[in-house]
Amino acid sequence: MKIYVITVFSLLVIGLASCTQRVASPSTNRVVIKNRPTVYKVVKVKGKRYYFWNGNHYRKTKNGYVLVRFYNN
Repeated sequence: MKIYVITVFSLLVIGLASCTQRVASPSTNRVVIKNRPTVYKVVKVKGKRYYFWNGNHYRKTKNGYVLVRFYNN
């Protein structure tokens, strides 16, 4: 009985310890556009402001504008 409890406890600890941390890799292919063009549209999606020009949506960041992809769920 004692060995059974120790074995089950060990498997439980090992199983939980292996999945405790998720690491997100930074996106390396992100292009930041410093200045938006003079002709653009402001679009609000779910209360957030996006800028639309050249057939793409962009989000304003402190470094410039970043291309945003919208996916349908």
